Amino acid sequence: MDELDSKDKALLTILQTQGRISMAELAQQVNLSDTPCLRRVKKLENAGLISGYGAQLNRRALGLNVLVYVFIRLSVNSDSLAQQFEQTVAELEQVLECSVVTGAYDYLLKIVADDLEGYERFVKKGLGRLDFIATIESTVVLKQTFSRNSLPI
Repeated sequence: MDELDSKDKALLTILQTQGRISMAELAQQVNLSDTPCLRRVKKLENAGLISGYGAQLNRRALGLNVLVYVFIRLSVNSDSLAQQFEQTVAELEQVLECSVVTGAYDYLLKIVADDLEGYERFVKKGLGRLDFIATIESTVVLKQTFSRNSLPI
């Protein structure tokens, strides 16, 4: 998408935090009528700027009290091994994010668990069973001061 005008930016800003807002209310907030507003939202979706809608869940309320960032170093740095690793961790539901990083490690994972014992089981039965992992280094989050899901527009 070429340039976003102020209406598009306003639509994106509102939709990031109010994904269930009615089209009529959204149109009113950005000072458009319903049909042009819907047309703009569809255009933003088709351009890939809006990738989906969903509820933001409270992990603690669901009993997922432990948040861990895990640094992974693969035993061999190859495309096939990296692809195998990425496919494997994508299937592990405790892994919320997987990022390729620079530096001493190959990957950074964001993982949730019910408690520390649950995380230990996950490492031993999930990540630990993968023989192409050379190093697993965990950093347990003691307190999350904030988590932002909306992007600056």
